[in-house]
Amino acid sequence: MRGRRGGARAARRRRGAEELRNYHSQPQTLPARREAAEHASALARDPRGKRAKLGFMQLSAAPYEERLTAPRSWWILCLLAGASFALIMLPFGTLPMLAGLAGGTAAAAVVVSAYGSVRIRVVNGHLIAGEAKIPASALGDAEVLDAEEARAWRGPKADPRAFMLLRAYVPGALRVAVTDPQDPTPYVFLSTREPERLAQALRAARDGADAS
Repeated sequence: MRGRRGGARAARRRRGAEELRNYHSQPQTLPARREAAEHASALARDPRGKRAKLGFMQLSAAPYEERLTAPRSWWILCLLAGASFALIMLPFGTLPMLAGLAGGTAAAAVVVSAYGSVRIRVVNGHLIAGEAKIPASALGDAEVLDAEEARAWRGPKADPRAFMLLRAYVPGALRVAVTDPQDPTPYVFLSTREPERLAQALRAARDGADAS
């Protein structure tokens, strides 16, 4: 098995070297010479063929990742929660008061951190929003929503069948149609601080899935 792999790698190196020699020996226009040289050099450098060859393979879309972290004001609320616990424990003495302050603040901080840990990602041709994973090929056009429109789609315009990833402290949102006929979900609603960039990443992922 190792011998076969070594022979295959050597064959790819030889093919890259031959294309590079042909590039120097044959008359070509400047753009064609540059493309042929880059392709042959890529073959020679990458014997396993894992890199995309220029002019022969379309580059995949760059991944998108966003974490919907809680705003700083929410951490102030954690301190207020700790102070409330401290006041409750004050009649029992200084040590219980300090324990209430520390415990209440820590508990509130854990809740805020968990609530703000949800992520939105576009990677490997999929939209990953929280626990949901949706192929980009099953998604249609994306509509960027400002704060007022997002508020309307969270309220009176909302469809109970839709998948919604909401964070009240994020004003903007993106609404993406679901085109899979077997999926009853009409659209995906995502709270996001970068709706334009997310829409662009989804469009690139969908185009890449259609091309493949």
